[in-house]
Amino acid sequence: MKSDYTEGLRGSVPILVSTIPFAALFGAIAVSNGQTVAEATLMSAIIFAGASQLVGIELFGHSVPVWVIVLSIFAVNFRHILYSAAITPFITHFSPAQKALSFFLLTDPQFAQTLTRGETGRSVSFAWYMGFATTIYVGWVGVSAIGAGFGKLVGDPRALGFDVLLPIYFMGLVLGFRKRPNFLGVVIVSAAVSILAQKLVGSPWHVSIGALAGVLLAALLPPKAVTAGPAEAETSA
Repeated sequence: MKSDYTEGLRGSVPILVSTIPFAALFGAIAVSNGQTVAEATLMSAIIFAGASQLVGIELFGHSVPVWVIVLSIFAVNFRHILYSAAITPFITHFSPAQKALSFFLLTDPQFAQTLTRGETGRSVSFAWYMGFATTIYVGWVGVSAIGAGFGKLVGDPRALGFDVLLPIYFMGLVLGFRKRPNFLGVVIVSAAVSILAQKLVGSPWHVSIGALAGVLLAALLPPKAVTAGPAEAETSA
């Protein structure tokens, strides 16, 4: 439905604005690690996973074995298995092809907004989902190309402090769920286990291990009724 698609487009504009620095950062880092503008743009178009792209490009620059790169990217993207399981009840009416495309376009903000929309009783139509995803996808790929094109003019992005943008971005997403029951306990356990795993196992596996610890705790805690308020919906958007 056109109205749903338009609503999705409008809702994703703030996300596009917040992802522009990350896309430009990826493009600049990709070029600084030896990729061409075309290669960096293609990577954004076919992988479309910001954090994993940054991890992968850093590993490419250190000439590590391919299997290490694949496993590292899998570890960072493991959270998407949990994301897809969480939103599946709200997209059961999608066709198999629509589900496949939806999971390809599944990002952190897409997950947060889809879950909030579904849990508050609003319809998660394919038109709305695609409208929300289109802006983010086109913006990510386009700005990646721009960042790659002008990357050499920027120099080392980390020297300018741009590398702190990704942690801030993820922190904002986490805080969008702060109204949920058991939020603080799950976050503390996830963070503590992740830090410990980083010391004992190393990066990037600490991301998945910390996430699994949080999921396990949430499963063990007694369930409570969840009511998503306007503040949560606005923050997650």
